Amino acid sequence: MKSIYKLLIITLLINSCAEPVSKNYVEINGTITNFNGSSQITVYNRSGFNRQISIKQDGTFSDTINVTEGRFVFNDGISAAYIYLKNNNVTQINFDADNFIESLNFTGDDADKSNVYIKQIQLQGEFLTDELFDKTEQGFDDTYVAYRNAYNDLKSTVSDPPVDFFLDSDKEFEAVYKNYKNFHSRKLALLNAFPKGMTSPTFVNYENYNGGSNSLSDFKGKYVYVDIWATWCGPCLREVPALEKLEKEFHGKNIEFVSISVDDASRSGSPEKAYNSWKNMVSNKNLSGVQLFSDKAFQSDFIRAYQIDAIPRFLLIDPEGNIVSADAPRPSSPELVKLFTSLGI
Repeated sequence: MKSIYKLLIITLLINSCAEPVSKNYVEINGTITNFNGSSQITVYNRSGFNRQISIKQDGTFSDTINVTEGRFVFNDGISAAYIYLKNNNVTQINFDADNFIESLNFTGDDADKSNVYIKQIQLQGEFLTDELFDKTEQGFDDTYVAYRNAYNDLKSTVSDPPVDFFLDSDKEFEAVYKNYKNFHSRKLALLNAFPKGMTSPTFVNYENYNGGSNSLSDFKGKYVYVDIWATWCGPCLREVPALEKLEKEFHGKNIEFVSISVDDASRSGSPEKAYNSWKNMVSNKNLSGVQLFSDKAFQSDFIRAYQIDAIPRFLLIDPEGNIVSADAPRPSSPELVKLFTSLGI
């Protein structure tokens, strides 16, 4: 009888140990290849949750966090992405710091839910390119239909998503569509206002960094690719390497690359500081091409005539001083070289 009793106790203990224990936290761990030396990863959401995870010198990290199930952002100090977190899960994050989005991979519980966020970013990169804005209205709409279909196909790959899992993603998708559509419509209206072949507005006696001054008429007989920029404009500066590469590629060809700064006191604090910011950046970055300083920044006649209220903005003018494009492709866009080639430049 005693042996039967002992057997019953052992059985109960075994069954008790086999029962899974629900944890009120998520375990997060991972490895960063080509670790950039950041001291921590920050995990946060729009509800005010914020937590730091220390990164070891070898690029590994590990922690437990109590969360409310849902979408969070994790940031390694340079790059950021969404991640799905839920208590009682174990989530692994692995990525190459030098190739963040392409290498980012989640494994562990509900990894498919986190990985779908990465694929959403990759879809944006595939469909929402600069070339989208160079398309006709029909071309824009067709591209967005294809993008929406790909996005819906991606959503179907997630197993047993919570009811509101795609709520934020869907809202963001529609908001991006609205913004892109409005921007594209504005561009079409701009191109209609400044059709190809129309005589270009002109600028006169803009100071040249290398000395003297230039007017648009000085470049008659050549195509003129005009870059409207400012030292405080991040997107402008991101185009600089591509612009420098183009200038080298087309050096000696029938085209002049002209950059016009619209630095002003409202951003820099005073006209003198704006002017010095321009001079210093041209010098420090050794910018090539023709570097000019506009006479009245955004209030310059040339800038206002082209209805420029946001930068960067690129213009292409033909050898006779007529407009080729009042909103030309950016230097980083493959469409620009195609345009140059089509013109025989």
